[in-house]
Amino acid sequence: MNTDVLDGLDPEQREVAEAVRGPVCVLAGAGTGKTRAITHRIAHAVRSGAVEASSVLAVTFTTRAAGELRQRLRALGAPAVQARTFHAAALRQLTYFWPRVIGGEAPSVIESKLPVLGEAYRQVRKNPDRSEMRDVAAEIEWAKVTQIGPEDYVTAAAKSSRTPPIPAEDVGRLYEAYERIRRERHLIDFETILELTAAVMTEHQEVAAQIRQQYRYFVVDEYQDVNPLQKLLLDTWLGGRDDLCVVGDPNQTIYSFTGASPRYLTGFSVEYPNAAVIKLVRDYRSTPQVVDLANLVIAKSRSPHRLELIAQRPEGPRPVFTDYDDEPAEAAGAARQIRKLLDKGVDSREIAILFRTNSQSEAYEEALTKAGIPYVVRGAERFFERPEVRQAVVLLRGAARSSSGTPLAAEVHDILGGVGLTATPPGGGKAREKWESLKALADLAEDMAAEGADLSGYVTELERRAAEQHAPPVEGVTLASLHAAKGLEWDAVFLVGLTDGMVPIIYAETPEQQEEERRLLYVGITRAREHLMLSWALSRAPGGRKSRRPSRFLDGLTGRPAPRPRTPVAERSQVAAPVSCRICAKTLVRAAEQKLGRCATCPADYDEALLESLKSWRTATAKEAKVPPYVVFTDVTLQAIAERMPTTEQELLSIAGIGRVKLDKYGEAVLALCRDVQS
Repeated sequence: MNTDVLDGLDPEQREVAEAVRGPVCVLAGAGTGKTRAITHRIAHAVRSGAVEASSVLAVTFTTRAAGELRQRLRALGAPAVQARTFHAAALRQLTYFWPRVIGGEAPSVIESKLPVLGEAYRQVRKNPDRSEMRDVAAEIEWAKVTQIGPEDYVTAAAKSSRTPPIPAEDVGRLYEAYERIRRERHLIDFETILELTAAVMTEHQEVAAQIRQQYRYFVVDEYQDVNPLQKLLLDTWLGGRDDLCVVGDPNQTIYSFTGASPRYLTGFSVEYPNAAVIKLVRDYRSTPQVVDLANLVIAKSRSPHRLELIAQRPEGPRPVFTDYDDEPAEAAGAARQIRKLLDKGVDSREIAILFRTNSQSEAYEEALTKAGIPYVVRGAERFFERPEVRQAVVLLRGAARSSSGTPLAAEVHDILGGVGLTATPPGGGKAREKWESLKALADLAEDMAAEGADLSGYVTELERRAAEQHAPPVEGVTLASLHAAKGLEWDAVFLVGLTDGMVPIIYAETPEQQEEERRLLYVGITRAREHLMLSWALSRAPGGRKSRRPSRFLDGLTGRPAPRPRTPVAERSQVAAPVSCRICAKTLVRAAEQKLGRCATCPADYDEALLESLKSWRTATAKEAKVPPYVVFTDVTLQAIAERMPTTEQELLSIAGIGRVKLDKYGEAVLALCRDVQS
């Protein structure tokens, strides 16, 4: 038996790799090497003879992830294993069997719902903007993946606490019109691909038998993101068999709003009682400081399925918490810190600014442009679908047919120079984005030239990357939403805009929605390998009322903020760590509650004798000083002292409302009263 494929795996990864048959559930935390574990498992199963390579179907969610699986499997000696997305695997089967069991041409696949949905809008006499149409398309996708038809949408949306962008009745009518137009024009969208494949297998047993004969062993990555429609297709593929390995992280369930359900992952051992359940918790990505913060954030989750990571990397810098007066100051502060990282040698491609909504991007684009720092916005248009990239690939493909023999890098630079690549980048906006795209193509050519590639090989590599949506790295700081950042990692991560109302987002009202927002912050934290900066702005615009507060998910997690560079007070102010109730852990907003260190409604645990002694002492002291009693200490401060019973000056100073001046005046007397009660 070949065992070299198991070399270098840690004990838990090796356990995954050696579990080659039967139902297997791998609970894999962020940065724990899950892709390594499952690819080595597949390769070991094939090389040991436990399974046939052609009988394995590895399924994941993105074309890029599928491409990475194929690349790793090729390197491990298992090139015949199929690794595809749900949609790609289903479409391949549907296209093959359509002429045989249905007849005629297979329907055409639409990449976007918007053109058909636009026609539906016109039929119901509505005039939408493009943003509204995208939101309605997302609602239709949610309904389809959860197997809800147009006639049931209104009831289902209310039951699921959906907040559609327009009245639910209008969404239902548009959904009905969309489906009618799609069928009339012989079109299928991504959800219909899965529906029809499952239906063809269910209605035509000979089709099901052939597919099940072909694929006998299944691996599903990111299983926490599976939706009901994908689960239906997977069950149809399996046909009652149990050679299934699923991999997922309950801490990273952040797509419930799209219909994804973590219950398939967390309930796997219920569905398959004889399943092997293996946990990967050794984090090889992040420093102990980053891992500790991630663990603290997720520890307050109510989920019983959360994973606690164990850091494997050496010590690193502490996460930095900073508040700013306003949003422009926060963006400028991030740009300054990025400039310092760049000056220290951190590559701009290894830095990311992550935010909750795409609308937050603009301020950071402007701040980075002013600072002369290149950036790329992720999650917008796909790299290989950008007009300048498509134009460049056409030109490069044509040049490859009659290459002049010029060195690769020089030839590519000449070609790209004709469509906008210049020696220095333009200032910003669309021109800068176009330049960054062309520069990424040129950089890839230089990398491949160093390996001896020619123009033909370079074009072949571009075509492979386009098929797998594997964009070349673009020079510049990444700007992305927290959702778009999942699955990625950087040396330095800036988590910005961390205010209540943004993280968690204001419309996250139910406990389940709040929990998902917590997991979203966890995902953001675990993107960082070494440097992690978290920040928030106290007001939206300069001079605005500073009424915002940091995210409740940071309550009690920061201690005192880590040391920060000195900057003008107008641009940045220090903030004390958020205060949590020591009894129920709820965030304390009111000053009186912060002094007490607990909610007003939580049970008090003060010593009544001490409180009476403190009040008597305060009355006498105030009378002697000829001031009102509250000038000495308020009732709330006295109650806080009675509850905490400090015995040292430091403990007394930790109580809100007691500073150095009052400590010098009254500290000795107060501490004496506390010691008397305790003795």
